[in-house]
Amino acid sequence: MTPEQILARPAKILNDAQRRDYFDKGYVMLASIIPQDWIDRLLTVTSSFVEKSKSVTKSNNVFDLDTGHSAEKPKLRRLSSPVDQDATYWEFASSDLMADIAEDLLGPNVKFHHSKLNFKWAEAGQEVKWHQDIQAWPHTDYSPLTMGIYLQDTSKEMGPLLCVPGSHENELFDHFDKNGKWVGHISDADLPRVATANAEMLAGPAGSITIHNCRTVHASEPNLSPRGRPLLLHTYSAGESFPYTPNPIPSPHSGEIIRGQRPKWANHDPRPCMVPPDWSGGYGSIFAAQSKSAM
Repeated sequence: MTPEQILARPAKILNDAQRRDYFDKGYVMLASIIPQDWIDRLLTVTSSFVEKSKSVTKSNNVFDLDTGHSAEKPKLRRLSSPVDQDATYWEFASSDLMADIAEDLLGPNVKFHHSKLNFKWAEAGQEVKWHQDIQAWPHTDYSPLTMGIYLQDTSKEMGPLLCVPGSHENELFDHFDKNGKWVGHISDADLPRVATANAEMLAGPAGSITIHNCRTVHASEPNLSPRGRPLLLHTYSAGESFPYTPNPIPSPHSGEIIRGQRPKWANHDPRPCMVPPDWSGGYGSIFAAQSKSAM
């Protein structure tokens, strides 16, 4: 569906200004929209995984560990596919609230793609360099969007999401280096073509959601505060959008319709999209890829 077709449908959660912001800028911030009982449940289960990580000594297909991780001082970069690690995460990802929000921006049919829980540890959480998402998991169209849920109050010192307004309507950038290695970010040579000086920082209280389109150029700064910043991320697409390549974070829930019906026809955007490496053998995380690119 086109933005005009979606905007012609009555909204369930978002107001007209919020929906237009998303389509015009490529992102929108919904402050304090998640009920506190959900935040409490998600924080409780997240804390249990931090506790479990204390017995892990190297990154695996569940935990991506940060430098210096130990049982005494756990430091995580990511919990991979949380919807597969605990039923609470999937209950939330497929809830009416999340489906309503997604429907307001994607239309009547909404499909789940993947999830992750990124951590920016206190006084240590690393930056995420400027990048776009869709190059890692190309689809037949550019409907996919990612919702980031702030589980704790997130101030500007904690490295919240930075988005470049309007960048979703501009070019897609190569995320390989000059030697053909996937690095997961825009090169220094290409970055001057992005208006990063205009980027908007999306800080907000616990229970807020950031939503950005798969083409939007975004990043985040290091966490310099004394508090950690867990960010739960769920990616959805329109039902008529289909992935071209293996999911880098596969899940039994990938492709599951959480609202509406599975369409009989696929939508194809005429604009081309980069093809990533073959993820069928697994993928670490954007943190790992970007860290290696700096070596």
